[in-house]
Amino acid sequence: MTQEELIKSWKEEEKIAHIKGWDFSHLEGRMRSDEDLPWDYEKMVRRYLKDDMFLLDFDTGGGEFLLSLGHPYDKTAATEGYPPNVEYCKKTLTPLGIDLKECSNPSDIPFEDATFDIVINRHGSFDPKEIKRLLKPGGFFVTQQVGDRNDRELVEMVLPDAEVPFKDQNLKVQKKAFEDEGFEILAADECFRPICFYDVGAFVWFARIIEWEFPGFSVDNCLNELLKIQEKIEADGVVEGHIHRYMIAARKV
Repeated sequence: MTQEELIKSWKEEEKIAHIKGWDFSHLEGRMRSDEDLPWDYEKMVRRYLKDDMFLLDFDTGGGEFLLSLGHPYDKTAATEGYPPNVEYCKKTLTPLGIDLKECSNPSDIPFEDATFDIVINRHGSFDPKEIKRLLKPGGFFVTQQVGDRNDRELVEMVLPDAEVPFKDQNLKVQKKAFEDEGFEILAADECFRPICFYDVGAFVWFARIIEWEFPGFSVDNCLNELLKIQEKIEADGVVEGHIHRYMIAARKV
């Protein structure tokens, strides 16, 4: 492709950047994110989840993981705050009898005190104080989180002055926050794994979707930087950064 054709294709990726639920199938074969973590989030959840428990999945996304658990629907609740996902969940979760509430504030979740035996959260916001309020005594909180250094090498390639969007999202700070609320920490871990892109168009689509990490990103705003990434991919076949993940399992004492 000529440079003009490349830029045109990047702008097409920018234009079609859209996601339903948390589906990255558009990038299949064009990127790789190593999610081979030292822990298995589903196994962690199942370790504590029993059929008679009342379960809340806060920031459920499209509800895909929640449904994969197969928990009794009449003992299942979920929240979601991203409007497209809210509408999607209304069509997929509500008809099953799952108690879905629209909510984007992790410090003000619209359920009564001590409602749940277990609260789960994968890659969403959370507030230890509010989780403590929602849990019954002895209740569990299980989370896998995106850390504050997630994708930073990639962000800095195109937006070198961009601020870290969620400072203090790391194991050291958040583990202490739960301990300060009186939780017993049952398990905790943190890791970094590679994320690779094999074409710039895939990078553009990704950056537009993950807009909170790439604030103000566009092909026009970052064209010179994207051209440098193109040169790197032509030379090395790939451009690489790292994902940052941590997990906590805690019990309300």
